[in-house]
Amino acid sequence: MITVRWSHPRGWSLRARITALISAAAVLLALFALAATALAAVNREQLDVVLNKTGVLRVSGEQLGMALLDQETGMRGYALSGDAADLGPFRDGREQEEQLYATMIPLLEDYPQIRGQLERARLSATAWRTQVAEPAITKTRDAGPEAAQQLLNQMDGKQRFDSARTELATLQEQILTERNRAVDDVRSSSNQLVVLLIAAGLVIVVLGAGLVVMINRMVTVPVTQLAAQVRNVARGAYDADISVTGAPELASLGRDVNTMRRQIAADLREVRRAREAVEAINQQLQAQASELTRSNRDLEQFAYVASHDLQEPLRKVASFCQLLQRRYAGQLDERADQYILFAVDGAQRMQRLINDLLAFSRIGRNTSGFEPVSLDAVMAEVAGQVNPEDRFGAEAVTWSELPTVSGEEALLVTLLANLVGNSLKFRRPDVPPRIEVSARRDGDSWEITVADNGIGIEAEFAEKIFIIFQRLHPKDAYPGTGMGLAIAKKIVEYHGGRIWVDATRTEGAAILFALPVTDNTGAATLPVPTQHKELTA
Repeated sequence: MITVRWSHPRGWSLRARITALISAAAVLLALFALAATALAAVNREQLDVVLNKTGVLRVSGEQLGMALLDQETGMRGYALSGDAADLGPFRDGREQEEQLYATMIPLLEDYPQIRGQLERARLSATAWRTQVAEPAITKTRDAGPEAAQQLLNQMDGKQRFDSARTELATLQEQILTERNRAVDDVRSSSNQLVVLLIAAGLVIVVLGAGLVVMINRMVTVPVTQLAAQVRNVARGAYDADISVTGAPELASLGRDVNTMRRQIAADLREVRRAREAVEAINQQLQAQASELTRSNRDLEQFAYVASHDLQEPLRKVASFCQLLQRRYAGQLDERADQYILFAVDGAQRMQRLINDLLAFSRIGRNTSGFEPVSLDAVMAEVAGQVNPEDRFGAEAVTWSELPTVSGEEALLVTLLANLVGNSLKFRRPDVPPRIEVSARRDGDSWEITVADNGIGIEAEFAEKIFIIFQRLHPKDAYPGTGMGLAIAKKIVEYHGGRIWVDATRTEGAAILFALPVTDNTGAATLPVPTQHKELTA
């Protein structure tokens, strides 16, 4: 139960006293505010001149000199080398110069003297271009660098260029003088404004001192007592009563605190029950984690057995069956030869299944860490593995410019080799295969497409083809173990992406996969494809 004791203070209430004190201070501050507003308006106009006019003019004047220097550098570079690429600085500097004129001229309406100097500088720069730079460029293009150098020596281009730079230096001096004058005006008005602010600060200090004394006596002491009782409750005395003395506002606060105390006590009881339930669940999760760890160890042991113990007897079976096939071929009847052929084929298929299963299980386990990988370089390596040029021609497999992604290069090579090899395997017998690998940026992902003109994939099997050991055709029709696309799916998911079939494609098949754009590759941009690259041996 909460007990509130309230003693009426003599004279005004806390609200009335604070209102009177603040009203008196507000009148004084209003007078200061009117004067400060007028000064601030003047100061704002002066700052606008410094920042948005003279400041911009000064920076633009410096950039104007740099633009003229870029033009001179580009002209001389072109005159020395004759390489048209060296004219880039000249063209960029010319474009920047015109942009700077367009920026500076509107700002010089109030500065006719500077405007006149800008026109003189502009005429001087134009004279240098028309009389020196452009003739030298024309001479270089028509007669070569040596003729251009002779022309430059005859025209004394350095003196004309120095004259243009001198005009720009004079322009900068005039702009700097005007800016310094504006800065002095800003400093003067700012000093006056500071004086007003100091006076207003003194008023605020006096007001603050009065408020401190009043609040300490009528608020701070009662609140300190309330805080002590709250700390007692926080230490665990949740059933202790809270009593408050002071203003009526504090009595209301005490009631709210007591209500909060009761709610906290009720919530704590719920928390204790929930914590007991969580501890029981945690114990169950720990037991499941231990079981999962044991299961993983068993799976690793199985992988070891499959890669060593099972492979050895299987190799022996395959080897001896092949020996029987070579030594006794034709000596037995046709049925015996067929049985031996079945045994050899079965042993070899079992070896391929075990190897593919091991490759599938190792994805993501023995990692060397992600690093930036160029998919163009990956496709070049895939070229050496797939090598369709000898059988189908240089146009069988092409790709556009591919991006750089973050991942493991060996796994990405396996991914693209499986997809390209899958497209070559499921080609149409009477049509030359055409496979195209392309990429596009889709938000935060690179979307890679491997499209072909093969037999295609029906929409109802779009998800089934990525399941391990799933085959849509008899093993006699197409070779393989049915693991290629399952391995591709696991590689893509290991890299944080997804893989799917374009169900809208009506001719051939298109398998797409998306890989995220990470910090390492986020700055990369996908170039506009200009030509195709062919897979070569």
